[in-house]
Amino acid sequence: MESAFQGSLLDLSGDAKPAPLDSSVRRTELARGAWLDVCPGWLGGADALFERLLRVVPWQAERRQMYERVVDVPRLVCFYAEGRPLPDPALDAAKDALDAHYGAKLGEPFATAGLCLYRDGRDSVAWHGDTTGRSRTEDTMVAIISVGTPRTLALRPRGGGGSTLRHELGHGDLIVMGGSCQRTWEHAVPKTARPAGQRISIQFRTRGVR
Repeated sequence: MESAFQGSLLDLSGDAKPAPLDSSVRRTELARGAWLDVCPGWLGGADALFERLLRVVPWQAERRQMYERVVDVPRLVCFYAEGRPLPDPALDAAKDALDAHYGAKLGEPFATAGLCLYRDGRDSVAWHGDTTGRSRTEDTMVAIISVGTPRTLALRPRGGGGSTLRHELGHGDLIVMGGSCQRTWEHAVPKTARPAGQRISIQFRTRGVR
């Protein structure tokens, strides 16, 4: 699979490693008990990590039932269940850093990693909350690291009644959705007609949350 993305001129390190979170993360308190942490460029060496993940992850195409027909999922995916080795040491380091920063409040470590490859602007994910499992009724956190070409992650209150937030994420950016965010807000990666290179998102979740 050929890479089709423009690397960041600011990311000159080949070693992918997370930066300290205490002073660099920016929190936004949202409505209904939800909050959002953003840390631009958190993972150094992210462009090299993107190239490695593109090569070594066993990407899979999925098909899903959509009303009365089966359709292609508009992105490639790979899920690393609890206990399954992650595909790169940089992801182990990132998970350890997230656990160290958020573990006390979360009350448990992040357990799984879901990877998505957005190949171009036609790949997307529709509006949703991660409410399969415990997060349907309990507060939780979902931490997403984006590597590759930035794409828009949009968030809006579930059921309307508020403005849509948009974050351009790529090149090692981190976003953490916490509190009631999965139950009371929705997020999406919308399609775009603009030229868009490849992007990989890595979503860390707790046990029993999808």
